[in-house]
Amino acid sequence: MLPKSMQQLVEKVADSLPEFPRLPKMFADTFSNTYTTTLQPQKDGSVFVITGDIPAMWLRDSAAQVKPYLHLAKTDEQFASLIAGVVKRQMRYVLLDPCANAFNESDNGRCHNKDKTDMSGWVWERKYELDSLCTPLQLAYDLWKTTGETNHLDETFVKAATLIVETIRLEQHHHQSPYSFERFEGPPSDTLTNNGRGNPVAYTGMSWSGFRPSDDACRYNYLIPSNMFAVVALNHLSELPLSDEALKTKAKTLAEEIRVGVETHGKIKHPCLGDVYAYETDGLGNYHLMDDANVPSLLSTPYIGYCSKDDPMYQATRAFVLSEENSYFYRGKAAKGIGSPHTPLEYIWPIALCMQGLTSSSRQEQLELLETLLNTDAGTGLMHESFHKDDPSKFTRPWFAWANSLFAEFVLELCEGKA
Repeated sequence: MLPKSMQQLVEKVADSLPEFPRLPKMFADTFSNTYTTTLQPQKDGSVFVITGDIPAMWLRDSAAQVKPYLHLAKTDEQFASLIAGVVKRQMRYVLLDPCANAFNESDNGRCHNKDKTDMSGWVWERKYELDSLCTPLQLAYDLWKTTGETNHLDETFVKAATLIVETIRLEQHHHQSPYSFERFEGPPSDTLTNNGRGNPVAYTGMSWSGFRPSDDACRYNYLIPSNMFAVVALNHLSELPLSDEALKTKAKTLAEEIRVGVETHGKIKHPCLGDVYAYETDGLGNYHLMDDANVPSLLSTPYIGYCSKDDPMYQATRAFVLSEENSYFYRGKAAKGIGSPHTPLEYIWPIALCMQGLTSSSRQEQLELLETLLNTDAGTGLMHESFHKDDPSKFTRPWFAWANSLFAEFVLELCEGKA
């Protein structure tokens, strides 16, 4: 039985968009998916969240999975407590290893692969991803801003936030960092070059990331969307009601250094669109012009709070990433949208379609995207990681909770007229 507040919101959505008869059930199933299948409360009051068909907790995914429940947390203490529990679990993991992206429920030694890096029994995978350190800060801020809740802003939070700031600052000078990662099985995108250190970079003010939100290795390790997210998350950390004023000042200073780096080194001139943001750069004159379906992405820039939807640079960048000039934008019989090198060629991600809707200023575009999402579930009633542009019955990961949550978030924003 779903909590009363969840049932009431499901019923409200069912009445909001009557032109989509399949929507009420699909929203109910996707919105409740994280709640009914992935949450594992712990004895210490924290909450472990599996990502779906993988029995591990990603810092990024877990935050995205529970984000739609902020709508309920405004009036339902159960959901405010649930989200606080997720933040507490995330921050305890950060203290265990700020370089890991995914963790086990206990110190059980399970892992994705036997990699050459400084592993512990708590770590499922140790791919250093800048955005992974930003998501707990953002979720903590969103919970406080939405509900006034401060229970999660405890001593552990302050210690972990301090470590996050120190780690992001250290990775502004990656040559000083001890982090390395090598994987000897699987595709080249699963490992870092240069004996696990990654390709050379120069100082830019931005912070280095080994891997993208897709868990694929960066080509050039200043990942622009993740650095944008770091600017937002660090500024939000500086606004939280914490007693450690020095930490808040350090976070704000670091955010500004990274922002200047993004604006100075993160742009490239497109022959038709003018200045656009690159996906990656190295500070040595090399740029990677693309976008990936995973969030943070260039498409998601307003969603993560770095700029407004009508920002001219964003609009130019959006025009690029939603065109065939982006090598991972696909147009087919069933849909058009952004995919990822993480999945097969010509496979579109529902996450990217939802993000396109959440960052659009056109109600018509949003409703067309909703119709596409409803028509590409292969009859399962749930979102998938990706599907073939011509045949949605070909899809990856039937149980991917992040995609379900983002679809539910898109629908909620549509119903409230915010998307």
